[in-house]
Parts: sequence; structure tokens; C-alpha cells
Amino acid sequence: MHRSLTAHARCLYGDEYRPTPACGLEHREHYFIEELTFADAGAVLAMLRELCPNIVDGHLPVWVRNLAYRLVLLQRPDEPALLREAAQSLWLHGPDWDDVAAGLVARADALDASS
Repeated sequence: MHRSLTAHARCLYGDEYRPTPACGLEHREHYFIEELTFADAGAVLAMLRELCPNIVDGHLPVWVRNLAYRLVLLQRPDEPALLREAAQSLWLHGPDWDDVAAGLVARADALDASS
């Protein structure tokens, strides 16, 4: 087993900023997705921020990135900064998700207004 979700993602997808480590473990995407599904928000955010520090970069597939943000938001639904970060990621990947991104920003704005 990898030492972290980030290490697992790096082995599976590579890393734009560091070499992919030599690893003797079996790399199947469904094992990574299982680990991602049950990871805590901190581990998921650490992976996103290390492998995609500027949101527009990184080697994570778009669908993995979207799933990761969705899982984080399920665990931390009331954090306006995370809602906006997820929206920004969605906007970068085409108009299909613009309505969802706009909804996330509206929710962040409402949370900011109520606090």
C-alpha cells in the first residue's frame, strides 16, 4: 500500500513537477478510486494541491479531479473557499459544468453573507 493518497496518485498518473517514483505495487485505477472514495478531506486536498498546485496543471484526469472535489465538498459543505476552488476547477474544463460551478459560487456567496 502507498504511504498516502498523493503517493498513490503520483504512481498511477505521474507528476508534472516530480519524477514518478519507482514502485513495486500493482497500479490499477479502481484501487486508487477506492482509496480516494474513503479518504478524508485533508488527504484529498493534499493530493490536489500537491499534484495540481495551480488548478490548471497536473496530470490527474479531469474526471478524477472533479470526483475529488465532490468528495471534499461532501465532507466540508460549508467552506466558501473550497466551494469556489471546486467551481474554478469546473470552469476550466468546458461549458458542460458551468451551471454546477455557478451553483457552487452562489452557495459560497450565501454562506459568506450569512456569517
